[in-house]
Order: sequence, then C-alpha cells, then structure tokens
Amino acid sequence: QVQLVESGGGSVQAGGSLRLSCAASARPFSRTVMAWFRQAPGKEREFVALIRWHGGSALYADSVKGRFTISNDNPRNIMYLQMNNLKAEDTAIYYCARATQYTTSQSAYEDWGQGTQVTVAS
Repeated sequence: QVQLVESGGGSVQAGGSLRLSCAASARPFSRTVMAWFRQAPGKEREFVALIRWHGGSALYADSVKGRFTISNDNPRNIMYLQMNNLKAEDTAIYYCARATQYTTSQSAYEDWGQGTQVTVAS
C-alpha cells in the first residue's frame, strides 16, 4: 500500500489559480496511473484528471479541460494539479489516488489521500 498526501489547497477568488501536490511514499511502478478526484458538498465524488506515471498520457474531465493541467515529477514521487481560471463550481475537497488501470472509475483506485480543501469565492 502506498501512502498519498495532498497539499496546496486553500481559498481563492474566481478566476484565480492554485497548484495542488500529491506526494507518494513509494516509487510508482511502470503500470501506475495517478489521478485527481474531487467531492463537493452534497455531491458524489467525481473524476478530475489522470496521468500515466511513466508514459505521460493524461485525461481530463470535460468540466476542467483547458483550465487544469496534471503533471508528475518522477524522481520525487510527486503529482501536481495546476488549476487556472477557477470557478465557484470547482469548490470541493480534492483527493489524489493510485491505480494500475488507465480508467476514470474510482472503484479501480486502490490508494487514496486524505484530501485537501479548495474553496473558490463567488
């Protein structure tokens, strides 16, 4: 089991930017897929973005496409989510997760962080 820790959340005005980080306790293997999910108050957790750890292929939810960018720092075992042009609808707790499948289905993800709060005013 890999421990994941998110950081970088906070409060920002609409139109602003934040960068979230997810630090992994162990070096990911070649099949690893890392992803970001989020859960807003009163809503189910939803997919945000994913990336192949070694291949670099990324996938985004339509709601964040063009505004968010996922990336990873392999030597440091860190994944990032750069969030630009934030909207009130982006307010949620953001979680990072690890899987061995290239999928948006949260059921496939085996390791989860505790989450970091993102609040967008207006």
